[in-house]
Amino acid sequence: MATVNQVDFKTPEFPADKRTAPLATLGQHLPHSTNKMVEYIKSIDAKWWKYILVMSDVALILLACILAYFVRYNLQWFRVVDPASEIAFSAYLPVAMALAAICVVAYRLSNVYPYKRTRGLFEQTYDIATATTASIMMVITISLFFRPLLNSRLIFLYIAIFITVILGFSRLAILLTLNRLRRYGVAVERTVLVGAGDVGRMVMRNIAAQPELGYQLIGFLDDNPHKGHTDIGRFRALGEIDNLESLLATQNIQRVIICLPWQSHRTAQRLLRVCNQAGVFAQVVPDLFHLTRNQMQVEQLNGIPLISTNSATIQGWNLFLKRVTDIVLTLSGAVLCLPLAILIAIAIRLDSPGPVIYIQTRIGRNGRPFRCFKFRSMVSQADQLRRHISDLNEATGPLFKVRDDPRLTRVGRFLRRYSLDELPQFINVLLGDMSLVGPRPNLPSEVDQYEEWHKKRLSASPGITGLWQVSGRSDLTFDEMVLLDIYYVENWSLLLDLSIILRSIPAVLRAKGAY
Repeated sequence: MATVNQVDFKTPEFPADKRTAPLATLGQHLPHSTNKMVEYIKSIDAKWWKYILVMSDVALILLACILAYFVRYNLQWFRVVDPASEIAFSAYLPVAMALAAICVVAYRLSNVYPYKRTRGLFEQTYDIATATTASIMMVITISLFFRPLLNSRLIFLYIAIFITVILGFSRLAILLTLNRLRRYGVAVERTVLVGAGDVGRMVMRNIAAQPELGYQLIGFLDDNPHKGHTDIGRFRALGEIDNLESLLATQNIQRVIICLPWQSHRTAQRLLRVCNQAGVFAQVVPDLFHLTRNQMQVEQLNGIPLISTNSATIQGWNLFLKRVTDIVLTLSGAVLCLPLAILIAIAIRLDSPGPVIYIQTRIGRNGRPFRCFKFRSMVSQADQLRRHISDLNEATGPLFKVRDDPRLTRVGRFLRRYSLDELPQFINVLLGDMSLVGPRPNLPSEVDQYEEWHKKRLSASPGITGLWQVSGRSDLTFDEMVLLDIYYVENWSLLLDLSIILRSIPAVLRAKGAY
């Protein structure tokens, strides 16, 4: 039986993303002033941050009210104010202060407070907007008893807009600041996962895809002899579940996420008690057939939750929308890249003998093979030479990757560095074999070595780019690529596609993890 002392607790990280760099090394090469600031922030008791947030919101709400007053009575947008109806600022200020107090209460009831790292920017802004609207409606109702305020209702519209915009930007600033601070080990939580089954891997891929949440996953525990002793990418296997108690006592764990099947509910209860006694925050992920939010619809029958399931694959209207977007963006991109493609073709011809286009069989959606087009970046006998350099393989799992592959041509090395060899895959997108964004297309020999959970990535069309490319490219392990691909499949949206496309541009220009 493995014990905690037998495990190397090297912090897992995605090397291309500094946000998840090992915390043991963070801060060692920081400027002195930055180091002092980080240490000062760390010294502030966590409970004070919620009060600081509320006080800053109150100040921003008052600022929004002042701006609304200025726009209404000084700039007089949309409607001129009758001087006889103008309200003195001294009479308006108490109303603004009352609104700020009501908003704070409404925000608490609407879950704007406390601040939660798992809530996205749009979700937070929406909650702020709805709670602000409700607060203003209450103030308007109260103002019916005060005649002067009846002369201007337009100011309340300005107040609602300014509060939503200003607090929305404040939440954006908080997100950006937290992302920055997490590079220095601030606002991160050392987390352990209990259970490495389907539910546990679902949590892992969400953590891998969203490093901005600040979960520093130390590793996972599982009683299955294979799972509990086999790393998944850089997520460390820490042995059996019984190791949890000693783990909490020795490794400064701050959060435990329990992902056990329903048959192990007694074990889950015991683990919750262990965490409670150790003063460690614990959460349980319900074993609902490892469903994500996009796969569930919840109704209630007199308080009893009724859960129905949807397919997690991209199909129906979503598939049509994705296909139309692919065609429009691909045609636009192909026109812009055509001169560059011609220059690349000429350079390949002049650099080495062989065809300009390299055609290779890859596995697409639902396991269907297709012919994948790329600019040739290697010598023409590259496939035959592979067996002679098999000992140079640096990749994990079924992948074959060599950082300084001797088979690369001079032009090919440049093309690989900036992913220009993939431009002909625009043809695959137009043919319907690929998408602009999707899982990494694998070779048949690689797919033959898939574990069962890897196969879920085949439920979507492979992409020219994807979460794997903007999160580290070839620097990622195979399991990490699969975790990110499955996260993409389960959480697809048009907004996610557009976000990945925009993130791909700097990722390609930086050329990190490209080989």
